[in-house]
Parts: sequence; C-alpha cells; structure tokens
Amino acid sequence: MQIKLSFLGAAQNITGSRHLVEANGLRVLIDCGLYQERQYRKRNWDPFPVPPESIDAVLLTHAHLDHSGFLPRFVREGFQGPAYCTAATMDIVQVMLMDSARIQEEDAEFKKKRHEREKRTGPYPEVPLYTTEDARACFPRLSPIDYRTPLSLGKGMNATFHDAGHVLGSSIVELRISQKGAARKILFSGDLGRWNKPILKDPVLMEDADYVVTESTYGDRLHEGSDTIKSELEEVIKSTVRAGGNIVIPSFALERAQEILYYFNQLLVAGRVPNLTVFLDSPMAINITGIFRHHPDLFDREMVRLLRTNRSPFDFPGLTMVTSSEESKAINRIPGSVMIIAGSGMCTGGRIKHHLVTNISRSESTILFIGYQAVGTLGRQIIDGAKEIRILGQTYPVKARITQIQGFSGHADRDGLYRWLSGLRVPPRHTFAVHSEPETAFSFADFLNENTGWKISVPEYREEAVLD
Repeated sequence: MQIKLSFLGAAQNITGSRHLVEANGLRVLIDCGLYQERQYRKRNWDPFPVPPESIDAVLLTHAHLDHSGFLPRFVREGFQGPAYCTAATMDIVQVMLMDSARIQEEDAEFKKKRHEREKRTGPYPEVPLYTTEDARACFPRLSPIDYRTPLSLGKGMNATFHDAGHVLGSSIVELRISQKGAARKILFSGDLGRWNKPILKDPVLMEDADYVVTESTYGDRLHEGSDTIKSELEEVIKSTVRAGGNIVIPSFALERAQEILYYFNQLLVAGRVPNLTVFLDSPMAINITGIFRHHPDLFDREMVRLLRTNRSPFDFPGLTMVTSSEESKAINRIPGSVMIIAGSGMCTGGRIKHHLVTNISRSESTILFIGYQAVGTLGRQIIDGAKEIRILGQTYPVKARITQIQGFSGHADRDGLYRWLSGLRVPPRHTFAVHSEPETAFSFADFLNENTGWKISVPEYREEAVLD
C-alpha cells in the first residue's frame, strides 16, 4: 500500500497548519490554518497547492486560527466537502472565523485609506482575504464528531478524535487507512496540551501508531508550574499597581483569556492581590467564555468542583466584559490601575493595538505576554526588545515594562511531548516534527532520537513523504 503525506503548512514554521493525506483515491486535509507570521502571509494569498475541490474532507484538530482560519477562503475557492471537528470546536470556530473575517475587512479598509494617503501600495491586495459572508458560507461544512467515535471517510479510511487537552474541544486525530488486507495508523497531535493544567482534562495517551506527526512548538524548553505562574502574576500586578500603571495583556481569546481569569481569581480569593477592575476587552473571548459554560463535560475535576460550589473563575467582583468599541476606548480614560485583557495574542490585530498605543510609552504600565510570539509578529518585536514599534501606521517609543510568563502556554513542553510519545508501546516507523521554528524542531528531533532511537525528521514546506 502507498500513502502520500504532504506538508503544506506549519513545516519549519509555527502557523498555517495544513497536512494533506492521499490514499485509496481520497484526499483528506488535516487542519486548514491561516499563516500569521509576517514573512509567510503571502501563502494565504497564493493558489492552494492542490485544487480545493479535489479535497474530500477536512479534519480540524481545534479552533485556533492557525489551524482553522483558512477555511472560509478554502470554501470560497472550491472546497465542497465536510469539515469534521468536535462540537466544542465547531461552536468556537464559528465565533473565531467571524471575528477573523471582520478584522480582515477592517484591516483592508484601513490599509486602503492609509496607502491612498501615503500614495503607496502594500505587498498584498487591499481587499480582505475573506469576508464575513465567506465565513458564514463555510459554516454548513462544519460537522461535529464525538471523541472516541470512529468516523468512516470511505474507501477504507477512518478517523477518530481524542482529547488533546490543549484548548476546549481540541483533538488528536487518529487516521486509519486500510488497503488490500493491510492497515496503517497515522497520529496527528494537533496542538498537544499539558498535564495538570487548569480547566481542561489531560491529553489522551495513545498506545500505537505507524506514523506520527507531532507538534514541537516548545520542544527545546520546559515550562514553569502553576505555583510559579501565580507568583509571577502576583508580582506583576502588585508592582504595576504601586507604579500607578495598567497591566495590559495581549491574549488569545480561546483558553488563554479564560486561564488568566482563573489564576487572577485564585489570587484574589487568597488575598494575594488587590481588588482590581479587570476588563475582558474582546467580544470573541466573551463569546468563547460563554461556550465554555456549555461544555462542562470537558472540564477537569477541580474546575467541576469550583462550578458546583458557585466559584466560577469566569464571574468575580470587578470583572467587566467589554463589548462595544466605545466601551473599549473609555477604558483608557480611567484613572488608577486596571487590568486589560484584549486580543489578539500576538498583537497582529484587534483591540490590543489601541491599548498598546495608550500604554506602550508609559513607564508605569506593564505589557504582560502570556502566549507564544511567532517570529515576524508585533508581539515578537516587543518581546525581543524593540526600542520603537509601529502600530496603526504610527511609531511609538517602548517605555513600558515588558515581561512574559512562559508557564501559561497551552502547548506541551519538551518533557510533555516526550511523555505523550512515550505512551506508544511500539516505536512508530517514522515521526515528523512540525509546528515549530526550525531550530526548536531540530532540537526536539535530536532529543527524541537520542532518548528513543526513533526515526524522526523535520519536513520542509511542501515536502512529500511516501508512507508504505
């Protein structure tokens, strides 16, 4: 039998997750992600490597845009098949794609006006990659599937979703392909979560696979534990309040926003931080927080206990949900110290840019990063120590305190990835490390090979692998 696996995204880079499997006359795409690094965004505009109408099905591992955000464009260009995912992922994807489309439309209009004013053109067309109408048009393609329930894709191909513990509804995809009495199993980790993280259950350990496509975003480092996270967050809050500034947190609407609320609530209940107004300034994060309440079956024991005792971390004194842009702008006129949680997590768009404009040059304020900042993003520029940054067409000096708490990551670190892979009872024929910057992926590949002897490689963009 012959199976072809093509790496059409997240290959020696972080975003744009797209893995194509061809077997038995079927074409199945694992994830349909958006490229977000500045140097790779052109790929969002390029023709897809194979005709979208030739793809039989899409399997979404989870709702983050770098895994699902290309779907509206993909459907507009001809994809007509189902896009399978868990029910929680389906709920969240619809919120995130509508928000992404709105930002695409607003950015295109803003850039068009700016370029007309500056009498120049940009590297990309001054039109949205896709519109809100395109986003709505792809929703009928979404089809929910339960964890641990085999799904027949036809022609001897079956898929099963397992809890990845990364974000609400996230999945490890197990693809089983049968041909002429033989069968092969390919595991796609998607984004793998961490053990003992708040809110969600731990990742499911898998027992066997012939081939594994594993993420390796943090494959060269170890994360901090929850006690360290709380201590660092406590220090940031107290020192910034003493200075009279604001705590501005660029946050992903899915999972990271909910986790920061969880930890702040714990510190507040323990009396370790002062009462502080916390603004969740992200309509998308607010909507997703509501979706969390609808899927309690995905929560871990501690989260279930909190809910049963009416101590939800999503509802505490001082928490203010901000929906309108007028309310968002008014935050920056409030005297004293507040905490502002706003998207996007890498500062590539959304309301966080306006809060950065107000706070980035204030030495008393703190910009706190709690998520990965990909190369080429505004967030990465700030983290890397830029003295000046360009936001919304203007340049601002960086005077605020810039800090990062690594332990918030929803990705497994090196040891977490090794723990998950070690669950396999028999070494796979081949393992592929994806979803990482090159040096990190190669570092993890070396680590895994040294500790297991497994054959592991780091595929390049558009590389094809024939699996026997």
